Amino acid sequence: MRPDLRDGLPPGRPLRLVAVHAHPDDETLATGLALAHHVEAGDDVHVVTCTLGEEGEVITPSLAALEGDGPALAEHRRGELDRAMGRLGVTHHLLGGTRPRWRDSGMAGSSAAAHPRAFAGADVGEAARALADLLQPLRADVVLTYDPWGGYGHPDHVQTHRVTARAVELLGEEVTGAAPALYVALVPASWAQEDRRWLRAHVPGGVRSPAGGTARVPDPDDPFPPGVVADDLVTHAVVDEGALPRQRAALAEHPTQVTLHEGWYTLSNDVAARLPGREGYAVWPASREALIRAQGEPPA
Repeated sequence: MRPDLRDGLPPGRPLRLVAVHAHPDDETLATGLALAHHVEAGDDVHVVTCTLGEEGEVITPSLAALEGDGPALAEHRRGELDRAMGRLGVTHHLLGGTRPRWRDSGMAGSSAAAHPRAFAGADVGEAARALADLLQPLRADVVLTYDPWGGYGHPDHVQTHRVTARAVELLGEEVTGAAPALYVALVPASWAQEDRRWLRAHVPGGVRSPAGGTARVPDPDDPFPPGVVADDLVTHAVVDEGALPRQRAALAEHPTQVTLHEGWYTLSNDVAARLPGREGYAVWPASREALIRAQGEPPA
């Protein structure tokens, strides 16, 4: 069993934990189990969101007109995010204040990447300074974010990793003893394979999505995203099926992005993914060299 996120931290007081994410819903999809687990343990849990997801796809037919309307979709997703944070029981912050300094950059190659406020194009030092200033008064013990490849390569996820890693460095440079432990979210390959077997056994055929597509279970030989790594590269884990109801309740507040089923969900691509009650992490930057040897250089 891998150690949990309290590893090496002082016992006897609530843990202070902060997760940093790119868009609304990422917090619950990527780290929601850890957030729910630590809320239920009585810890002080926060989420920082870097953009309002202006470029997201909308899978709810009644809200389809929001897709492509950046300001309107941002406000709608802000509401979804606020409700999801209430379900998780965490304190929420937007990077840059009530009106985020940066916006969703869209997928790689999209026209949104050229927007002057696109987060993927932000100066890393400037964004890290803003994040460090937000983190410092929270006195976090632990910070969670994406791996260097952004889980599946979204430019804003990659940028969030860069910005968060630099912000934690700044805290260590400027305030002695103030740097929190930084963990990046990863999936052990054996878990990913188990999840695909579970999906094949539990996802019925012909399940339709709100937008009219059909849920698809990944084939056994489909490639995994770069966030799936060899088991020995995952140094820590949160395993708590009891926290799943809280994670599910938060996901249910993101209907423009997520369709929930019993034990699994789909996004706009209709590919079924499991909610397994466990999440893997690696301490950063100690794991950097091993991860890069295994997965190759992350995006520049």
